[in-house]
Amino acid sequence: MGDVHEAPRPRIAAAQLAQHIGRPVCFVGRVEKIHPTGKLIVLSDGEGCNATVELSEPLDEEISGILEVVGRVTNQATIMCMSYVQFREDKSPFDLELYNEALKIIHEFPEYFPFGTGRNN
Repeated sequence: MGDVHEAPRPRIAAAQLAQHIGRPVCFVGRVEKIHPTGKLIVLSDGEGCNATVELSEPLDEEISGILEVVGRVTNQATIMCMSYVQFREDKSPFDLELYNEALKIIHEFPEYFPFGTGRNN
């Protein structure tokens, strides 16, 4: 799974998970729930749809707010996380709804954003 960081990864919303099974993706969402084991995180996207993120190791830090996750979509349409970044929102809040609108544009015009959708032109 080390190749996830080397290959282009489309930015997707929760509704697009099933279309990307087996492929590397980038997902941005708000932390909604963390499983007591610390190995599963539920994130919501800009439309309020949920995506489950699986971690190979339990969390060793407290997380909240917005996360950007890079990983591979599993057969169960969850994301096997390879890395994540927590966005700092203390000075500038992240507008997840506006980000979702940008995703729609990226996927509507793949000729201008060839790495945004993962589709070949």
